[in-house]
Amino acid sequence: MAGILDSVNQRTQLVGQNRLELLLFRLRGRQIYGINVFKVKEVLQCPKLSSIPNSRPVVRGVAHIRGETIPVIDLSMSIGLPGIPQEELASSFIIITEYNRQIQGFLVTGVDRIINMNWEDILPPPKGAGQGVYLTAVTKIDDKLVEIIDVEKVLSEVSPLREEVAPSLVSRGAERESAHLPILVVDDSSVARRQIERCLTAIGLDVITKNDGKQAYEYLKEITADGSKARDHLSLVISDVEMPEMDGYTLVTRCKADPAISELFIMLHTSLSGVFNKAMVQKVGADDFMAKFSPDELAERIMEIIDQG
Repeated sequence: MAGILDSVNQRTQLVGQNRLELLLFRLRGRQIYGINVFKVKEVLQCPKLSSIPNSRPVVRGVAHIRGETIPVIDLSMSIGLPGIPQEELASSFIIITEYNRQIQGFLVTGVDRIINMNWEDILPPPKGAGQGVYLTAVTKIDDKLVEIIDVEKVLSEVSPLREEVAPSLVSRGAERESAHLPILVVDDSSVARRQIERCLTAIGLDVITKNDGKQAYEYLKEITADGSKARDHLSLVISDVEMPEMDGYTLVTRCKADPAISELFIMLHTSLSGVFNKAMVQKVGADDFMAKFSPDELAERIMEIIDQG
């Protein structure tokens, strides 16, 4: 166990050829869950938690770690399972992560190990799973199902982000020419897709959404099959990095190697804000990068890109 916990920080910088490392953990019960090591800052035995007056039950308190006050979210409770009993907190763990420019801890009952996988082996949730399921993907390890939780959905319910674009930017969008090509948005989180689409439509832009890099690349090949260029059909692409079957890095690499698609502007838009390796953006040839999620920053930047294009 100590080896796993000690190695997390050194391994968060992993970027490979459509590969990822998953930190496996458990909540209450035998089900195994996974979180991308890229998102993990640290794993600790659960320290003493200080309560927060008037907070939601899912927030079990705050931990004071290395000079920072970090909210600790009971991940079991946040996805609709029974919470971890108070008497089991001392034997539990917190996975400290950075999402969407914020640091938070997720309370779990146990941490297992880190495994290296190919994104092609990470699959979307079953189609019958429904809208209420807190999953972005599933995979199998040693013939056991591993569920990857939609953390952005969890956080949007625990601590909602402001999604509305500032009125001044909405006005700017309304004053611009309306004859713009659609924007392709690629993200495996239904919450993230909704947030981005709401932001872009507020400034008068049309949006096409795809759930992962594989879907997006197949769509781009389809619209250019007649010999046209992707730029004839789309203004730009906004893509997440972490996605089942094909991640954002691989999507960019394939697009930039395809003459019919290579001129299309691609922005990587990801919650990997704290540990994001900007050198990788240059390596794969992405045109821009932005950390999730500021509706005003995104709206302003997209208008600039379109106006420059």
